Amino acid sequence: MHHLHQSPGTPPEAVHVMRDPATGLEGVIVLHSTRLGAAAGGCRLWSYPDAAAAATDALRLAEGMAYKNALADLPLGGGKAVIRLPQGNFDRAALFRAFGREVERLEGRYLTAEDVGTGVADMEWVRTETAHVAGLPAAQGAVGGDPSPWTALGVLSAMEEAVRRHHGSGLAGATVAVQGLGHVGTHLCELLASAGARLVVADVDPGRAAACSDRFEAQLVAPDAILDVPCDVFAPCALGGVLDERGVVRLKAEIVCGAANNVLASDADGLRLATRGVLYCPDYVVNSGGIINVCAEHLGWSTAEVERRVGQTGQRLRAVLDHAEQRSLAPHRAANALAQARIAAGYTASAQAA
Repeated sequence: MHHLHQSPGTPPEAVHVMRDPATGLEGVIVLHSTRLGAAAGGCRLWSYPDAAAAATDALRLAEGMAYKNALADLPLGGGKAVIRLPQGNFDRAALFRAFGREVERLEGRYLTAEDVGTGVADMEWVRTETAHVAGLPAAQGAVGGDPSPWTALGVLSAMEEAVRRHHGSGLAGATVAVQGLGHVGTHLCELLASAGARLVVADVDPGRAAACSDRFEAQLVAPDAILDVPCDVFAPCALGGVLDERGVVRLKAEIVCGAANNVLASDADGLRLATRGVLYCPDYVVNSGGIINVCAEHLGWSTAEVERRVGQTGQRLRAVLDHAEQRSLAPHRAANALAQARIAAGYTASAQAA
């Protein structure tokens, strides 16, 4: 596994390789850190060119989860599972039951949930093999189910803070370009439309893009053209790495604030954005609503507690951006530094309060 050292930041505590020929399961579970609690992070099912690409993605995502959970003040470490999409037809139930057995082997050191390519039904199959899973259907009035609406709500809270900081105004009349109209992107469009924002939307699925455009009276652009749209806020809500060297140069937004993970292709791209005067809202600070809901489900918190914590997303972003200004750091570096310090200290207020 020589490729595993390619992780851009700190090395992970453990990498658990999954291989089950009977079901076609192939992938990794990365435990980046368990200092603050179980390594929590979703399970991604995606088509990767090779095992190295899957592992590199898992390493980055797990590190992001560790930082996300630390800065959201959750009593959780960070981890991630990545499963390579099997070729041809496969038994989805069998695949996720096999994954559930792998999670169970880690004896509670990893807590899984849904992510890109996986859903509530998949987590129900995982649940047949292990209790270390969240994102399950919610009982009446309880916390659980699809965490996407909470993620969208947190992004909105952060975006309001960023726009107020940058423009001294609210979202009404602001132009927001939303890239990716999956669960989170669609929920975010609903919230933005209610707030009076003007929307520009793009998605790789033309039908989904057209439906969203009609529903929210949004300007529709091709997926590869969304970076070129002049706007107040660019909200990446699809896969990561959209802001690479070329993307940063093309970007016509003043603020970047969205739900996608690993928006920056590299550390250098965060510096390029800062140099250009674009306000980058660190992805894992603003998109933590979903994992807050997952944590609540895991620990038995109330919906009111989830609302309170997700509603504080803008305040948490403000603290990171203030730290960045005080130390003359790019925001992504300020967020990383704060998260690493919190993990090193091994303390969360939540753990004490719980």
